[in-house]
Amino acid sequence: MKLKNAKVIITGGSSGIGKATAQLLSEAGATVLITGRDEQKLKNVAAELNVFYHAFDIADLASLKKNATEIISKLNGVDVLINNAGVGEFALLGEITAEQFHRVFSTNIVGLTLFTQEFLPIFKEQQSGNILNIASTAALKGFARGSVYSASKFALRSLTQCWQAELRKDNIRVIGINPSEVTTAFNNSERQEREEQPSKLRSLEIAHTIKSTLEMDNRGFIPEVSVWATNP
Repeated sequence: MKLKNAKVIITGGSSGIGKATAQLLSEAGATVLITGRDEQKLKNVAAELNVFYHAFDIADLASLKKNATEIISKLNGVDVLINNAGVGEFALLGEITAEQFHRVFSTNIVGLTLFTQEFLPIFKEQQSGNILNIASTAALKGFARGSVYSASKFALRSLTQCWQAELRKDNIRVIGINPSEVTTAFNNSERQEREEQPSKLRSLEIAHTIKSTLEMDNRGFIPEVSVWATNP
């Protein structure tokens, strides 16, 4: 697709992968809107990147329809939805609680799915659209303490494949992105970005991957791509 003038929504767009992607796509000429829970942070980042913003919590399921409608109005349509917002809970078997599953799946799966559905009528009507689900290499292989988080990402990978099967006939491209460990603020209670490390991916690598998959001509799409650090 051509990114110039494309209307792009990025959830979890005020830091990390979301912010880096917003910057790259905006620089390529796209009209970008970022979302997140912290309105002041969103406002600052939007001013820095010259993009739109809309504050809401994707886990607040009752508000999703209203927020999606407001976002569509701000952008006057939508061409790309990047589902990047996500949370994690990490505990050993024997320490896992129902609340952990509820918090993670409310954001990573239930909220993500219901929010995506709000844009489906537009994509189907225009017979084009792009849905990018930012999962994780935790969607490919489990790890110690990963039961809750990894299960949510395996579920997201499954959703991606189901939507591909359902939406190809409508010329809607559904793409899964699986980053390995990235130095972001993920799972940091202070929401501070971690310092770059030579053995870890940066948000920029994932942003470049997202941009590249979108730029493929509309006659094709990349169903899934995993990005690993070269020498962790």
